[in-house]
Amino acid sequence: MTYLVTGAAGFIGARFVEECNFRDIPLVSVDSHEAFKREEHEGLDFGLKIPRDHIRYFLYRERPELKAIIHLGACTDTTEMDIDYLLRTNSMYSQQLWEFATYNRIPFIYASSAATYGDGLSGYDDNEKRLHRLQPLNPYGQSKHDFDKWVLDGDDFQFCPPMWAGFKFFNVYGFGERHKGRMSSMVLQAYDQIKETGKVRLFRSHRDGIRDGHQKRDFIYVDDVISVLSWTLRQKRFKRGIFNLGTGIARTYLDLATAVFRALGKTPDIEFIDTPEDIREQYQYLTEARMRKLREYYTAMQFFTLEQGIKQYVKRLENGK
Repeated sequence: MTYLVTGAAGFIGARFVEECNFRDIPLVSVDSHEAFKREEHEGLDFGLKIPRDHIRYFLYRERPELKAIIHLGACTDTTEMDIDYLLRTNSMYSQQLWEFATYNRIPFIYASSAATYGDGLSGYDDNEKRLHRLQPLNPYGQSKHDFDKWVLDGDDFQFCPPMWAGFKFFNVYGFGERHKGRMSSMVLQAYDQIKETGKVRLFRSHRDGIRDGHQKRDFIYVDDVISVLSWTLRQKRFKRGIFNLGTGIARTYLDLATAVFRALGKTPDIEFIDTPEDIREQYQYLTEARMRKLREYYTAMQFFTLEQGIKQYVKRLENGK
């Protein structure tokens, strides 16, 4: 039986494809034609490639036998302001796949986002009863939040796939994200800055009580994300619901930059710059996943520390693969 993976040529999607190749799992990979051509995909077997715009035709005309749908495809640009585009690309696209999985009794896993939590004042608790209180800070986060709400509103044990789970990804970093440009992780940006200039520039704090570089994120290494997705799919019956997927431990950007320097065997040299005005009002000063819900389900879960993940990532960057 085959997995269908959307966003297969994206950052997390390609790492999931890599895991499926390791496990000899056949694939149908959905993405844009151009995305499959990236140099970082060398050696990956995407199986049957389907252009993103042809997915509905393929599903309803070919009626493939699928073991699961892993929906990772989306516009992930947090600065995207075209609400209609995000509605089509994130919310409606997800709804169409959900409906196909429902009618054809196919397990369904999808990517949500920590951006749904907004400024974090309502906390980072993935208790679904509190989900409707969240207020995302940007249209991207809102598009993800809208689908989460739609899923829960329709989960009446009739209009839903036989098994489903959504994962709110926190700050994922790891190999294969270079194409994201400005939206790539600060780990990659720090690595590139050190290689080019010997120093790292971090955003200055614009909030009282928080020192420069002490803005915090829940950074999670992409290999840990893939481990959770893969483990979930191997369960005969996985728990329905929306789960946080971070480490549960927030770390500062100063910690991150220092770890990249150390992974490269260099002495830290850090300077601070103003946060760009176009993202300053939307900027989160803390994200930290509350992980109790997933840990109750996935009891063997152990994640890379920030230092361990960065060391492994930098090694792969240095080797170019």
